[in-house]
Amino acid sequence: MKDIQDIEDIKLLVNTFYSKIREDDMLGIIFNQNIQDRWPIHLEKMYRFWQTILLDEYTYDGRPFPPHAHLPICKIHFDQWLSLFEQTVQSLFQGEKANEAIWRAQKMAVMFESKLDYLRNNPDKPLLF
Repeated sequence: MKDIQDIEDIKLLVNTFYSKIREDDMLGIIFNQNIQDRWPIHLEKMYRFWQTILLDEYTYDGRPFPPHAHLPICKIHFDQWLSLFEQTVQSLFQGEKANEAIWRAQKMAVMFESKLDYLRNNPDKPLLF
């Protein structure tokens, strides 16, 4: 297996991962209800996000947390998301960038979960996104 090297590798990772997400018993309904018929737009955004993060090619300029702030998700959802992401990366790639992708996903899950907990426990205090 090779490492993640270019945008085509990113697209393979993202497409494979989200095909698993869409069919997952726990996460599929959440993603499908929120994304609905906008999957091509979402996938394109995810290509740009991971391209920026892993390849240092700055094509993403969004803020990843705000779209997730309203979702009914918690630790079990993040654990499942991470499990599917790690399985996907490990089934397709190996190397420094593959390891970095998993590490960054782990950090993102912790950050998102922390922010969601803060918002739920402090409804009167704004969280700067």
